[in-house]
Amino acid sequence: MGISESILDEASLEKLEALNNEHVVSIVKKYIELCKPAKVTVLDGSDESLQYVRSLAKKNGEEKALKTNGHTIHFDGPQDQGRDLENTRILLSPGQKLAKSIVTQDREAGLKEIFGLMDGIMSGKEMLVKFYCLGPNNSRFSLLALQLTDSAYVVHSEDILYRQGYEDFKRLDGSSSFFHFVHSAGRLENNVAADVSKRRVFMDMKENRVFTINNQYAGNSVGLKKLALRLAIAKANHEDWLCEHMFLMGAHPPGKDRVTYFTGAFPSACGKTSTAMIPGQTIIGDDIAYLRPDKEGNAMAVNVEQGIFGIIEDVNPKDDALIYRALTTLRELIFSNILVKDSVPYWMGMGKELPKEGIGFMGSWKAGMKDKAGKDVLPAHKNARYTIRIGELENIDPKAEDPNGVPVRGFIYGGRDSDTSVPVLQSLAWAHGVFLGATIESETTAAALGQVGVRKHNPMSNIEFLTVPLGVYIKNHLAFGKKLKHAPRIFATNYFLKKDGRFLNEKVDKKVWLLWMEGRIHGEYDAIETPIGFIPKYDDLQGLFQKVFSRNYTQEEYEAEFSIRVVQLLEKMDRMEAVFRQEEGIPSQFFSELNSQRDRLKEALGKFQKDSITPSEFE
Repeated sequence: MGISESILDEASLEKLEALNNEHVVSIVKKYIELCKPAKVTVLDGSDESLQYVRSLAKKNGEEKALKTNGHTIHFDGPQDQGRDLENTRILLSPGQKLAKSIVTQDREAGLKEIFGLMDGIMSGKEMLVKFYCLGPNNSRFSLLALQLTDSAYVVHSEDILYRQGYEDFKRLDGSSSFFHFVHSAGRLENNVAADVSKRRVFMDMKENRVFTINNQYAGNSVGLKKLALRLAIAKANHEDWLCEHMFLMGAHPPGKDRVTYFTGAFPSACGKTSTAMIPGQTIIGDDIAYLRPDKEGNAMAVNVEQGIFGIIEDVNPKDDALIYRALTTLRELIFSNILVKDSVPYWMGMGKELPKEGIGFMGSWKAGMKDKAGKDVLPAHKNARYTIRIGELENIDPKAEDPNGVPVRGFIYGGRDSDTSVPVLQSLAWAHGVFLGATIESETTAAALGQVGVRKHNPMSNIEFLTVPLGVYIKNHLAFGKKLKHAPRIFATNYFLKKDGRFLNEKVDKKVWLLWMEGRIHGEYDAIETPIGFIPKYDDLQGLFQKVFSRNYTQEEYEAEFSIRVVQLLEKMDRMEAVFRQEEGIPSQFFSELNSQRDRLKEALGKFQKDSITPSEFE
C-alpha cells in the first residue's frame, strides 16, 4: 500500500485494505504525505472505535467530562465562535460563476494556498480516518463521506451527528462516488486553535472535496455538516433532486389519527430547531434534508443527519421542554462554549439563575468582566451549542431511519423581522411559494461572524451554502414542483413581530401556526386571500388556541399580528427586485411572481388608502 507501518499500524492497514477501494487509499496516502501526522488511525464505526474517539477527545483535552455521565464540554476559543463566511470560499475554474453574494476564489490559486498552509500541519499529531453515510444506510437518497482530521472532537461530533458508513464504503465496490474532507485544528494553545488568522475553509467542487484548517468551531470544522451541504447542493442541482437546509418533522393534530410531514428552512436563530421539536409532534431531522420524487409523484425526503447541533441559548423547560429534558438527563452529548461551574453546565436563558463565576468560552469568567472594548463578557457565547443524537429523544419519529423516506406534504419558509411579515401564511400556488422562499429576509444573529441585527436576504435559508448560480437553484425549485403529482403546500412564518419593542406572540404559539398549516393541507380550514397569500381566519385560530393552550386569543391580538403592512411589503419588493436584477439567469417566472405580488399590494393600498390593512377588510 506504500504507507509506513510506523505511522499506520497493522489493524488500520487491514481496515483500509478491506474496503478494496484504491480511491480511498490514494486520498489517505496523499494527505499523510502533505499533513505529515505522527500517527494515523483508521476507524471502522465499531463500538471499540467509537469508544476510542470518546476517550481520545478527553485525553487530548478537547473535551472534559461533566457531572452527568456521558456529558462533555468543549471550548472553541474566543476567536472561533461562528461560521467564518469571509474565509469560506468556493474554488472555481475559469468561466464558472455563482451568486454575487458567494465568496469564491480561483481554483488553482486556492489549491496552491491551501496546500501551502496544510504542509506539515498535523506534525506531531494523530490523523483519524473515518467513514460516514449522509442519510439512512442502504438508501437511494444517501451519499458517502470520508473524513480525515486531527481532531477527536470533530470525529466525536460526527459520530453523534451522522450514521456510520464503513460498511457502506465496502458496498461501493471500488467506486470513487463519495465526498472527502480534510480538517486540521492546526497549532493549538490551551487546546484551542491558535492560528485563526490562517483559518481557511475551501471547497473544491471539481473533486468533491473540502479543506478546512486552523479552526475547531463545528460549523467550520465538521465537514459533514454545512460543508457537505454545499457539495450535495451542487450534485442535487445537476441531478434533478433537492438538497435543502431544512428540518423534517411529523405534525400530529390532537384527536386525529394521522401524521403529516413537513420540511422547513429557517436561517439560524429563527426558530428552526424549536419548530422541529414542538411538543406533541415527531422529529426526523432539524437541519438538512434530501428530497426526491417517487413513482407516485410524491416529494419524498430523508434526514441527512442522525443528530442535532443546536443553538442552546434560551432553551428552557417552558419554551423547549423536550430539548431541555434531553439536555439535562443521562445520555451522550457535547456542550460547546457554555459556562461550567463545578462540572455542571449553564447557559443563558435556561430558566434558572447562573453562577457568578466559572469557566466559559473566554476562559475563567466572573460576573462583571469586561473585554478589551469595555463590553461585558457573557457567561456563555450567544452561539453556544449542544450536540446530541435525535434517536435518543422521546419524540423521534418511527420513520426516521426509513431508507425510502417520508412523503412531504408541506414546506415551511421562516424568516425573522419585527415589522413586516405575518406569523403564518400559505402561498397562492407552488411558483408563488418558491418566490416566498427565495425572498426570505432575516435579521442577522450570532450564528455567523459579523454584525448582529442587520436584515439580510437569504433565499431558501441557503444563500451561504449555494454552489450553483442562484438562477439555476430557483429554476430547479420551480421545475421540482411541476413534475410532482402531489406537490407540497408552501407556507411562510415569522415568529418575531414586535410592537413597542415587545413580541406580539409567545414562543409556544408556533404550535398553533403549525397545526393550522397541517389542517390547511387536509382542507379543514378556510383562509383569507390577501396580496401576499392565504392567512388564517380568526375563528380558526381562536379555536386552536383554546384547544392547544386553553388560552383566549383575542381579536385585538389577531389584527395586530395578521394585518397586512402594505408599505413595508412594497419596500421589500423593491429590495428584492434590486437584489435579483443583479443576478444572471433568474427565471422570468420569478419576476412574474414578484411583479404580480407588487401589483396586488398596490391595488390594496389604492383601495383602502392605509398602510396597514386588517384581515377582515380582505374578506
